[in-house]
Amino acid sequence: MDAQGRGRADDIDPADQWVLNPTTGEYELRLTPSAPQSAVPGPRRSAPRSGGAGGATRNRSAAPGRTAPAEAPGRDVPPPRRRRGAPEEPLPGRRSRRPVKKKSRAKKVVLWTGGVMAFVLVGTAGAAYLYLKHLEGNVTTEDVGNVADDGFSKDEAFNILIIGTDKRTGAGNEGYGDKGSVGHADTNILLHVSKDRTNATAMSIPRDLIVDVPDCEVTEDDTTKVIPGTQNKRFNTSLGQYGRNPGCTMKTVEELTGIDVNHFAMADFDAVKTLTSAVGGVEVCLAKNVNDPDSHLNLSAGKHTIEGEEALAFVRTRHSFGNQGDLDRIKVQQQFMSSLMRKMTSGDTLTSPTKLIKLANAATKALTVDKGIGKASTLKDVALELKKVPMKNIAFTTVPVKDNPAEVVKATVVPLEPNASQVFNMIKSDTSFTAVKAKEKKEKAAVAARLKGTKSDASEVRVRILNGGAPGGSAQEELTYLQTEAGVSKSENAGNAEKSLAKTTLEYAPDQADQARRLAAIMGLSGSAMKPGESVTNSQGLPTMTLTLGEDFKGAGVKMNSSAAPANVDKTTANEVKCAS
Repeated sequence: MDAQGRGRADDIDPADQWVLNPTTGEYELRLTPSAPQSAVPGPRRSAPRSGGAGGATRNRSAAPGRTAPAEAPGRDVPPPRRRRGAPEEPLPGRRSRRPVKKKSRAKKVVLWTGGVMAFVLVGTAGAAYLYLKHLEGNVTTEDVGNVADDGFSKDEAFNILIIGTDKRTGAGNEGYGDKGSVGHADTNILLHVSKDRTNATAMSIPRDLIVDVPDCEVTEDDTTKVIPGTQNKRFNTSLGQYGRNPGCTMKTVEELTGIDVNHFAMADFDAVKTLTSAVGGVEVCLAKNVNDPDSHLNLSAGKHTIEGEEALAFVRTRHSFGNQGDLDRIKVQQQFMSSLMRKMTSGDTLTSPTKLIKLANAATKALTVDKGIGKASTLKDVALELKKVPMKNIAFTTVPVKDNPAEVVKATVVPLEPNASQVFNMIKSDTSFTAVKAKEKKEKAAVAARLKGTKSDASEVRVRILNGGAPGGSAQEELTYLQTEAGVSKSENAGNAEKSLAKTTLEYAPDQADQARRLAAIMGLSGSAMKPGESVTNSQGLPTMTLTLGEDFKGAGVKMNSSAAPANVDKTTANEVKCAS
């Protein structure tokens, strides 16, 4: 008999048979072997039925050289089945067992569903989710070739691109905007989860950001074709345009940021409506009254709980906040996502069987994912890893941008440097955007230790700078910072290094050790970045150190050991409550 059947027969709720394994962090089915029963008075057992499942007589063979003991009459006769909820009467000759405190029905359902944890990020139509294993059949997968990883590693940092399309599929969505849209990348969030699972970053990419879309391969009806790339086009054209698939959007992000994107999750308008309804609504706050005829949002100032169509109207509204543009709408969407995440991880949701079931169905039906995470076991692993990140350490930010200087009428944006490169490099190097006090204290102590006994002033430091893998222009940007902000006036740009380096290094001669410690303190270089070696001659014919900026370079003026976000970069965290203004 299966576990569920046994649970009913023994008056055991099946949920009680799922036990958390502290080693793996997963729920496992544990069936306790039936204990032998003492002989009890009762009617003589009827002869077993012949044939049919369960009708065969069990043979009990005696060990060699021994005589099999005679069966006690009534030995295998089960005690009378008690009604569910009725007190258990002790068997004759046994002590009464202590009453067992029964789990609440809500907790049983949580155990029965495998300790589900749904983590959802929703923009105009974007979502990422974790869901119940038995609902895998709801999920649609799309093959994007080798752009996405084949599987998922629980031991590494990972990046998932969340794409919200503007495709008007689904009941009730025909009336929104461009009815004939092929499904462009309307809302885009790159979710980075750190290797140690202490923090995560959700970086929004504006749809009107001007980028180069690279060539990409798409497969249709078992036929693969290459879609030519385009230059200086809106980011949202990386999906849908000319038949581009999510793999094209992933490649565009990689070209823009230098960050390896492991997987994607894509959804349309229905995701916002169904997910917010599944959790019983999401609380939002408005700093002023809003009545937007375009999105149909009509709410007074203050706090409101919204779901369904009203929630979709809230995240689609662009003419009611800030400068009435897409960048201000992104900020509102991030506030909405933070609120949704808080609601989904609250006890009110996780202990409600009804909400859990609705949420699981809504999340699995809302998304299309790559084949690498399209299996139930893989999605379960992603869920458990995401669950480890504290809400206060989930940071929301946006690619730093400025108005496109090539336009008279400002309609698009371009990356703002060096800020954009700083943000990309922080994610690429797995650096937290949330301040960690213990780490900051350690950094200050390290700087003080380096400077102890150092006699060289910044103005005495001679260094030439090479670009050895950092974003283009980094050597000149760092030179400008060192000369104008840090007082390292005897520095110069020496162009590109002969080869790329993963890590930034500072090479110096023995007699330059004091200068090296001063520059290391200014830049936040670690001990491993310091390379005793030889000096070179600078343009004035004087011996100088060599600073080679590697792939881990975080941007001009950003300390290499910094745990905080660069200056002038907006960020919020998922635990913050803000009012849209």
